[in-house]
Amino acid sequence: MRTPIRTAALVTTAVSLALLVTACGGGKESGDKGKGAESAPASSAPAAEALSAAELDKLIVETADLKGHQVQKAKADDIVSADKVTTDEAACAPIAHAMSFISPGSAAASAQRQVLEEPKKSATASPEDALLNGLGVHITAVTLGSYDGQGAQEAFASVKKAGTECAGGFTVVHAQEKTKVSKVEPVSVTAGDESVAFTVTSDMEGRPFVSKLVVLRKGNALASFSTITVASGGVKVLPTAVIDAQVKKLG
Repeated sequence: MRTPIRTAALVTTAVSLALLVTACGGGKESGDKGKGAESAPASSAPAAEALSAAELDKLIVETADLKGHQVQKAKADDIVSADKVTTDEAACAPIAHAMSFISPGSAAASAQRQVLEEPKKSATASPEDALLNGLGVHITAVTLGSYDGQGAQEAFASVKKAGTECAGGFTVVHAQEKTKVSKVEPVSVTAGDESVAFTVTSDMEGRPFVSKLVVLRKGNALASFSTITVASGGVKVLPTAVIDAQVKKLG
Protein backbone atom coordinates (compact mmCIF):
# COMPACT_ATOMS: atom_id res chain seq x y z
CA MET A 1 0.00 0.00 0.00
CA ARG A 2 1.11 3.54 -0.66
CA THR A 3 0.74 6.17 2.00
CA PRO A 4 -2.52 8.18 2.19
CA ILE A 5 -1.11 10.85 -0.14
CA ARG A 6 -0.29 8.15 -2.72
CA THR A 7 -3.47 6.12 -3.27
CA ALA A 8 -2.78 4.36 -6.56
CA ALA A 9 -2.40 0.91 -4.97
CA LEU A 10 -5.08 1.30 -2.30
CA VAL A 11 -7.76 -0.68 -4.13
CA THR A 12 -5.38 -3.64 -4.59
CA THR A 13 -4.65 -3.65 -0.86
CA ALA A 14 -8.32 -3.53 0.04
CA VAL A 15 -9.17 -6.42 -2.28
CA SER A 16 -6.34 -8.47 -0.75
CA LEU A 17 -7.80 -7.81 2.69
CA ALA A 18 -11.23 -8.90 1.51
CA LEU A 19 -9.84 -12.24 0.40
CA LEU A 20 -8.67 -12.81 3.98
CA VAL A 21 -12.10 -12.17 5.46
CA THR A 22 -12.85 -15.78 6.38
CA ALA A 23 -9.72 -15.94 8.53
CA CYS A 24 -10.14 -12.62 10.33
CA GLY A 25 -12.23 -11.28 13.20
CA GLY A 26 -13.78 -7.84 13.58
CA GLY A 27 -13.19 -4.90 15.88
CA LYS A 28 -15.22 -1.94 17.08
CA GLU A 29 -14.56 1.70 16.33
CA SER A 30 -15.62 4.84 18.09
CA GLY A 31 -17.07 7.87 16.33
CA ASP A 32 -15.60 11.33 16.12
CA LYS A 33 -16.21 13.52 19.14
CA GLY A 34 -17.22 16.54 17.07
CA LYS A 35 -15.76 19.54 15.34
CA GLY A 36 -13.07 21.85 16.66
CA ALA A 37 -9.53 20.57 17.28
CA GLU A 38 -8.71 20.19 20.96
CA SER A 39 -5.70 19.13 22.96
CA ALA A 40 -4.80 18.15 26.48
CA PRO A 41 -2.62 20.57 28.46
CA ALA A 42 1.01 20.53 27.37
CA SER A 43 3.42 18.66 29.61
CA SER A 44 5.66 20.79 31.82
CA ALA A 45 8.27 18.04 32.14
CA PRO A 46 11.68 18.79 30.62
CA ALA A 47 12.32 17.30 27.19
CA ALA A 48 14.42 14.14 27.17
CA GLU A 49 17.03 13.14 24.63
CA ALA A 50 15.73 11.56 21.44
CA LEU A 51 15.38 7.81 21.24
CA SER A 52 17.04 5.74 18.54
CA ALA A 53 15.18 4.04 15.68
CA ALA A 54 15.72 0.69 17.42
CA GLU A 55 14.16 2.03 20.61
CA LEU A 56 11.20 3.45 18.70
CA ASP A 57 10.66 0.06 17.05
CA LYS A 58 9.95 -1.31 20.54
CA LEU A 59 7.49 1.47 21.34
CA ILE A 60 5.41 1.63 18.16
CA VAL A 61 2.17 -0.38 18.05
CA GLU A 62 2.23 -4.02 16.98
CA THR A 63 -0.44 -6.67 16.34
CA ALA A 64 -0.25 -7.88 19.96
CA ASP A 65 -1.30 -4.42 21.13
CA LEU A 66 -4.45 -4.21 19.00
CA LYS A 67 -7.38 -6.60 19.01
CA GLY A 68 -9.04 -6.89 15.59
CA HIS A 69 -6.12 -5.39 13.69
CA GLN A 70 -3.04 -6.57 11.86
CA VAL A 71 0.14 -4.51 12.03
CA GLN A 72 2.87 -4.63 9.41
CA LYS A 73 6.14 -2.77 8.98
CA ALA A 74 5.90 -0.14 6.29
CA LYS A 75 7.50 -1.26 3.05
CA ALA A 76 10.74 0.39 2.01
CA ASP A 77 9.21 1.90 -1.13
CA ASP A 78 6.44 3.53 0.96
CA ILE A 79 8.97 5.58 2.92
CA VAL A 80 10.62 8.59 1.33
CA SER A 81 12.68 11.45 2.70
CA ALA A 82 11.03 14.76 3.59
CA ASP A 83 12.52 16.50 0.56
CA LYS A 84 10.56 14.12 -1.69
CA VAL A 85 7.22 15.41 -0.34
CA THR A 86 6.71 19.07 -1.17
CA THR A 87 3.73 21.45 -1.07
CA ASP A 88 2.84 24.60 -2.98
CA GLU A 89 2.41 26.34 0.39
CA ALA A 90 5.36 25.82 2.73
CA ALA A 91 3.16 26.07 5.83
CA CYS A 92 1.23 22.97 4.69
CA ALA A 93 4.25 20.65 4.57
CA PRO A 94 3.80 19.37 8.18
CA ILE A 95 0.37 17.95 7.29
CA ALA A 96 1.63 16.44 4.03
CA HIS A 97 4.52 14.84 5.89
CA ALA A 98 2.31 13.49 8.68
CA MET A 99 0.18 11.81 5.99
CA SER A 100 3.23 10.32 4.28
CA PHE A 101 5.12 8.19 6.85
CA ILE A 102 7.33 11.22 7.65
CA SER A 103 7.67 12.70 11.13
CA PRO A 104 7.04 16.46 10.89
CA GLY A 105 9.85 18.80 11.83
CA SER A 106 13.35 17.60 12.68
CA ALA A 107 12.92 14.14 14.20
CA ALA A 108 16.15 12.44 15.23
CA ALA A 109 14.67 9.00 14.47
CA SER A 110 11.37 7.50 13.40
CA ALA A 111 9.51 4.22 12.96
CA GLN A 112 6.56 3.39 10.68
CA ARG A 113 3.79 0.82 10.75
CA GLN A 114 0.74 0.03 8.62
CA VAL A 115 -2.29 -0.96 10.72
CA LEU A 116 -5.03 -2.89 8.93
CA GLU A 117 -8.45 -3.27 10.48
CA GLU A 118 -9.57 -6.89 10.12
CA PRO A 119 -12.76 -7.39 8.07
CA LYS A 120 -15.70 -8.70 10.06
CA LYS A 121 -15.99 -12.47 9.79
CA SER A 122 -19.21 -14.04 8.56
CA ALA A 123 -19.59 -17.75 7.81
CA THR A 124 -22.70 -17.08 5.72
CA ALA A 125 -21.47 -14.13 3.66
CA SER A 126 -21.27 -14.63 -0.09
CA PRO A 127 -17.92 -14.00 -1.82
CA GLU A 128 -19.35 -10.73 -3.15
CA ASP A 129 -20.44 -9.58 0.31
CA ALA A 130 -17.07 -10.60 1.77
CA LEU A 131 -15.33 -8.52 -0.87
CA LEU A 132 -17.47 -5.45 -0.16
CA ASN A 133 -16.88 -5.93 3.57
CA GLY A 134 -13.14 -6.07 3.00
CA LEU A 135 -13.22 -2.94 0.88
CA GLY A 136 -14.74 -1.05 3.80
CA VAL A 137 -11.91 -1.63 6.28
CA HIS A 138 -9.72 1.17 7.53
CA ILE A 139 -5.97 1.28 6.97
CA THR A 140 -3.90 3.54 9.24
CA ALA A 141 -0.37 4.68 8.57
CA VAL A 142 1.34 5.17 11.95
CA THR A 143 4.57 7.16 12.24
CA LEU A 144 6.39 7.55 15.55
CA GLY A 145 9.18 10.10 15.79
CA SER A 146 11.53 11.10 18.61
CA TYR A 147 13.08 14.55 19.00
CA ASP A 148 15.85 16.34 20.86
CA GLY A 149 15.18 19.38 23.04
CA GLN A 150 11.91 21.11 22.20
CA GLY A 151 11.73 19.52 18.75
CA ALA A 152 8.53 17.57 19.44
CA GLN A 153 6.73 20.64 20.77
CA GLU A 154 7.85 22.68 17.77
CA ALA A 155 6.82 19.97 15.30
CA PHE A 156 3.40 19.63 16.92
CA ALA A 157 2.92 23.40 16.81
CA SER A 158 3.73 23.39 13.08
CA VAL A 159 1.06 20.75 12.41
CA LYS A 160 -1.52 22.64 14.43
CA LYS A 161 -0.69 25.88 12.62
CA ALA A 162 -0.89 24.12 9.25
CA GLY A 163 -4.39 22.92 10.07
CA THR A 164 -5.51 26.55 10.32
CA GLU A 165 -3.47 28.07 7.49
CA CYS A 166 -4.19 25.24 5.04
CA ALA A 167 -7.91 24.79 5.72
CA GLY A 168 -8.70 25.80 2.14
CA GLY A 169 -6.44 23.14 0.66
CA PHE A 170 -3.04 22.84 -0.98
CA THR A 171 -1.17 20.77 -3.56
CA VAL A 172 1.26 17.99 -2.65
CA VAL A 173 3.95 16.44 -4.83
CA HIS A 174 4.95 13.05 -3.41
CA ALA A 175 7.83 11.45 -5.31
CA GLN A 176 6.64 13.25 -8.49
CA GLU A 177 3.00 12.23 -7.98
CA LYS A 178 0.77 15.30 -7.57
CA THR A 179 -2.29 15.30 -5.28
CA LYS A 180 -4.73 18.14 -4.64
CA VAL A 181 -5.95 18.46 -1.05
CA SER A 182 -9.14 20.51 -1.28
CA LYS A 183 -10.06 20.89 2.38
CA VAL A 184 -8.66 20.40 5.91
CA GLU A 185 -11.28 20.47 8.68
CA PRO A 186 -10.65 20.22 12.45
CA VAL A 187 -11.97 17.27 14.45
CA SER A 188 -12.11 17.03 18.24
CA VAL A 189 -9.59 14.68 19.88
CA THR A 190 -7.87 14.36 23.28
CA ALA A 191 -4.82 12.12 23.57
CA GLY A 192 -1.27 12.24 24.91
CA ASP A 193 0.09 15.54 26.22
CA GLU A 194 -1.44 17.46 23.32
CA SER A 195 -3.20 16.38 20.15
CA VAL A 196 -4.91 17.61 17.01
CA ALA A 197 -7.07 15.89 14.38
CA PHE A 198 -8.40 16.72 10.93
CA THR A 199 -10.70 15.45 8.22
CA VAL A 200 -8.69 15.76 5.00
CA THR A 201 -10.52 15.79 1.68
CA SER A 202 -8.40 15.17 -1.42
CA ASP A 203 -9.19 14.86 -5.10
CA MET A 204 -8.92 11.30 -6.44
CA GLU A 205 -9.63 11.15 -10.16
CA GLY A 206 -12.19 13.92 -9.87
CA ARG A 207 -13.92 12.53 -6.78
CA PRO A 208 -13.55 13.49 -3.11
CA PHE A 209 -11.35 11.14 -1.11
CA VAL A 210 -11.92 11.60 2.64
CA SER A 211 -9.31 10.55 5.20
CA LYS A 212 -8.54 11.33 8.85
CA LEU A 213 -5.28 12.62 10.29
CA VAL A 214 -4.35 12.65 13.99
CA VAL A 215 -1.07 13.94 15.40
CA LEU A 216 -0.27 13.73 19.11
CA ARG A 217 2.68 14.49 21.32
CA LYS A 218 3.71 12.40 24.29
CA GLY A 219 6.84 13.79 25.94
CA ASN A 220 9.47 14.18 23.23
CA ALA A 221 7.74 11.74 20.87
CA LEU A 222 5.28 12.62 18.12
CA ALA A 223 2.85 10.04 16.73
CA SER A 224 0.94 10.53 13.47
CA PHE A 225 -2.08 8.45 12.39
CA SER A 226 -3.37 8.82 8.83
CA THR A 227 -6.41 6.66 8.09
CA ILE A 228 -7.89 5.79 4.69
CA THR A 229 -10.53 3.50 3.21
CA VAL A 230 -12.05 2.93 -0.21
CA ALA A 231 -15.53 2.65 1.28
CA SER A 232 -18.11 5.09 -0.06
CA GLY A 233 -17.92 8.39 1.79
CA GLY A 234 -14.40 7.77 3.04
CA VAL A 235 -13.30 7.62 6.67
CA LYS A 236 -15.97 8.82 9.08
CA VAL A 237 -14.33 8.06 12.45
CA LEU A 238 -10.94 8.45 14.06
CA PRO A 239 -8.78 5.33 14.58
CA THR A 240 -9.47 5.46 18.32
CA ALA A 241 -8.28 1.93 19.10
CA VAL A 242 -4.97 2.52 17.33
CA ILE A 243 -4.45 5.87 19.05
CA ASP A 244 -5.26 4.48 22.51
CA ALA A 245 -2.93 1.52 22.01
CA GLN A 246 -0.06 3.78 20.92
CA VAL A 247 -0.51 6.19 23.83
CA LYS A 248 -0.60 3.29 26.26
CA LYS A 249 2.61 1.86 24.83
CA LEU A 250 4.35 5.22 25.11
CA GLY A 251 3.46 5.18 28.83
